[in-house]
Amino acid sequence: MSDDDGRTTRALAAAARQAEAGRYVLRLYVTGLTTRSTRAVEAVRSICETYLHGRYELEVIDIHQQPHLARSEQIIAAPTLIKSLPLPLRRIIGDLSSTERVLVGLGLEPLDTR
Repeated sequence: MSDDDGRTTRALAAAARQAEAGRYVLRLYVTGLTTRSTRAVEAVRSICETYLHGRYELEVIDIHQQPHLARSEQIIAAPTLIKSLPLPLRRIIGDLSSTERVLVGLGLEPLDTR
């Protein structure tokens, strides 16, 4: 392999890491169709659309319907939001109605402080 090929490979790998770093993978664990669960889903979706538009995957998991997933993630309270990408993994447990609290948990800044 020539030196140019090595630089190209390194540049492509760096670009792939950068693209992956900008993508958020989230799982929201809720308990059925309760008011609290509905509010949590709406709040997280709103935050994602405002701050991560086009850069996130959000999976909503009802722990009553899929208890095996809750066990595998060691979910002890709901709602719980887990950010698996970008690293580090983070968990936000309980009330998700505070935008600032969720943003801090996700490692983001509110728009007015940028």
